[in-house]
Amino acid sequence: MSVTIAIVGCLDTKGEEMAYLRDVIEAAGSGAWVIDTGVLGPPAFEANTAREAVARAGGSSLEKLIAGNDRGQAMEVMSRGAAALVRELFTSSQIDGIIAAGGSANTTIGAAAMQSLPVGFPKVLVSTLASGDVSAWVGTRDITMMYSVVDIAGINRISAAILRNAANAVSSMAAGKKEVESSRPLIAASMFGVTTPCVTEARRILEEAGFEVIVFHATGTGGKTMEGLIEDGYFTAVLDLTTTELADELVGGILGAGPGRLTAAGSRGIPQVVSVGATDMVNFSSVTPPGFEDRLFYKHNPTVTLMRTTADECGKLGDEIAAKVDAAKGPAAILLPLAGVSAIDKEGEAFDDPEAREALFESIRRNSGDAEIIELPFHINDPEFAEAAARKLIELINKSGDNPA
Repeated sequence: MSVTIAIVGCLDTKGEEMAYLRDVIEAAGSGAWVIDTGVLGPPAFEANTAREAVARAGGSSLEKLIAGNDRGQAMEVMSRGAAALVRELFTSSQIDGIIAAGGSANTTIGAAAMQSLPVGFPKVLVSTLASGDVSAWVGTRDITMMYSVVDIAGINRISAAILRNAANAVSSMAAGKKEVESSRPLIAASMFGVTTPCVTEARRILEEAGFEVIVFHATGTGGKTMEGLIEDGYFTAVLDLTTTELADELVGGILGAGPGRLTAAGSRGIPQVVSVGATDMVNFSSVTPPGFEDRLFYKHNPTVTLMRTTADECGKLGDEIAAKVDAAKGPAAILLPLAGVSAIDKEGEAFDDPEAREALFESIRRNSGDAEIIELPFHINDPEFAEAAARKLIELINKSGDNPA
């Protein structure tokens, strides 16, 4: 079955390269749908979607962008327009994959278009910027970035090989794409290394009950991705046992997930069970951050050092958790593991701190409003706690009518 690949690029500055991608894709037996995001110079060839349409979809007109002569504004408009039009092509089943290539401008526009598409849709972005920190362009989507090695300025023996590989890669991805068929409702779960036993056992119980559990690593990006997919409507319920990213966001660690963490399930009104997994720690690199020299640290591995949260910080975390869960539009419960919140927060371990734990728990009790609080005399990694969390989520799902059983 033939597939069609969207090619997003500026046909004034990257016309030769976009034509080469088109030719390789068509030679592989796929169709090509070219979207022109150029503004200033004339296009090298006629696109399937002209730049005028992209500008309109972005909320402006090509004439205004040319008259304004503002590169930043033009990129913003064309990014919005490309994203909107690519999403329309996807929704109407006219494209099966997407590719873009270029420097900062083409990378920014191409990434915006790709971020408008769902997880699992083939996305390849060839970029001069792909050998550094690519989080700004990948975001929370499964974008495959390929380093261009040389500048994307003409077709030569190096650029041709790289663009050819990228074009063949996205064509193969699209041709081999199959939807994973499953009637099991999806549950999102958050996990960290120090809460793995808990989440693993809870997942086992939920899967035996007929659910499919997708686990997200609470590394900042993981939490953002989970929240984004919850907002997109992928999940029936959420088992958010590892809210550690809130601690990094509060204190200034390297794994914060932004202010939107622990909000999506509540805003969508789907069942959620929340706990305080790994809120005893803030993540830093191997270097002790300035201003924290007198704090308690634990070397987790050669690249990550953990810092124990204080009683004051735990109180603030409790305030935030309680407020966000109390604001939920759907059924929710907070489970408190009174014997410890991570593998190193229990009697005899490095982060054992009863005072900090109690500050966390008391703050949640005090600020929970109408949210249900369940206190259990277990450590978070005890199987009894995991079972209680899983059973409580099943109970909430049953009440909402989404149980597959």
